[in-house]
Amino acid sequence: MATFTKTAVLLALALTAGSVFAAVKPGTQTISTLGGKFTFSLPQAYVADTLPAGKAEDGTGDTQGTMYANQTTKSVVIVAETVRKDGVKIEDNDPKFLDGAVAGFIKDQSAALPDFKKQSEKKLNFKGLGMRQVDSTATQGGGKTLNSTFLGGSGNQLLVIQAISRADDVKGHAELVKQITGK
Repeated sequence: MATFTKTAVLLALALTAGSVFAAVKPGTQTISTLGGKFTFSLPQAYVADTLPAGKAEDGTGDTQGTMYANQTTKSVVIVAETVRKDGVKIEDNDPKFLDGAVAGFIKDQSAALPDFKKQSEKKLNFKGLGMRQVDSTATQGGGKTLNSTFLGGSGNQLLVIQAISRADDVKGHAELVKQITGK
């Protein structure tokens, strides 16, 4: 769990995010995570920017990532994946792992962002892959934001996806979340 917590902290600081993407049809790109077990599409307006890898000295050396930014809507999606090296295998729908991941994430975000406030939490399942969605608000980048964070894992891989939108763009944020969840 410590590795997951460190990954979440780096995510909050926008130092990590990662995935592979390829065009599916005109106007969209597909982001594939966890070895293809979870994929979603974003409009081409989201421009990918690979972020620096984590650092071995703080336990995040195997963390990779990409931030997808949409200048028009002023929203971003950060995708971070890291390798767990403690020998523990994460099942595709592991409630104990997912509940612990949510608790650690909320603790870390509360410490990093003074006005972080959890709004809701959802249990999601994508073809047998369990994930958790934590919706929250906070001040980031100088303004109030809406945040939806998706936490998951499979085998020795951990996944954090964070969608961040301006607080005054509730409809746009809901559409962005739908792009990720398909729901």
